Amino acid sequence: MKLKFDAQLDYQVDALQAITELFEGMAFDRNGTGFAFSEGALGFSELGLGNNLVIDSGQLLKNLNVVQERNNVPKSRSLSEYNSPYSFPNFSIEMETGTGKTYVYLRSIFELSQKYGLKKFIIVVPSIAIREGVLSSIELMRDHFMGLYNNVPFDYFVYSSKDLSKVRQFATNNEIQIM
Repeated sequence: MKLKFDAQLDYQVDALQAITELFEGMAFDRNGTGFAFSEGALGFSELGLGNNLVIDSGQLLKNLNVVQERNNVPKSRSLSEYNSPYSFPNFSIEMETGTGKTYVYLRSIFELSQKYGLKKFIIVVPSIAIREGVLSSIELMRDHFMGLYNNVPFDYFVYSSKDLSKVRQFATNNEIQIM
């Protein structure tokens, strides 16, 4: 038995649109060569490919306000809250339980890659049970996403400090990577 997913549910498409519209106006990174990192203290240097987020903070705030207004959410005055523990913008897409949040955030990976060339994604979960659910969702939805996004190659894995070769692969591979 194979599950069939509906790619056209209005509320999920609206959530995807809210996510992708945050980055409206950002240039598409055709090269996929976002940044280099090095471990200078160890004398070790290695090229890594990362997401190149080149968008003006004013444009990002404007995009956020458009999405908030359309969804009847109070407009933010800035990209970070006063006394926020984060020194960077962070966004929350909130959906009711049972509405397909996992589907939406997994599909947003492919949308952001297609529209803006983003390729590196890290999913943080609060428990082993949720991690296992995300892994099984990726596997269940693999063919669905491949069909929607022209068989775009992607790889996924669970971070383990015992297998850092996968982290190196995450950093250097130029296809969609999900950790």
